[in-house]
Amino acid sequence: MIFGIGIDIAVISRIQTSIDRFGDRFLNRVFTHAERAYCDAKGHRAQHYAVRFAGKEALLKAIGSGLRNGIHWQDMDFINDDNGKPTVQCRGVLADRLKDMRIGTIHVSFSHAGDMAVAVVVLERSKPE
Repeated sequence: MIFGIGIDIAVISRIQTSIDRFGDRFLNRVFTHAERAYCDAKGHRAQHYAVRFAGKEALLKAIGSGLRNGIHWQDMDFINDDNGKPTVQCRGVLADRLKDMRIGTIHVSFSHAGDMAVAVVVLERSKPE
């Protein structure tokens, strides 16, 4: 059963501006080490950062809380599996919240075109035991 759906659009040039203006301070606050390694290895890294930023916002919308009650940007790690499919690993307070909500599967979809990056997150509740 679907528990929540979130969607977010990020403007790639705004993410690039944040990278240019704040550098590592911005990147280290928002993105995990694994996300940074992935994005920094890409030719147009800002689009990869932007779509992950949109993914984080979409996940927060899907759970309905935003960044509050102990949830931090670093609690979400958007990575690609061996086939390139985006996935998310959660930790900390966010992982605890998802467990309490009985979320069994998190579906993620990313896309980008031109100066826009979009992410959709669907939270699927585990079946009762």
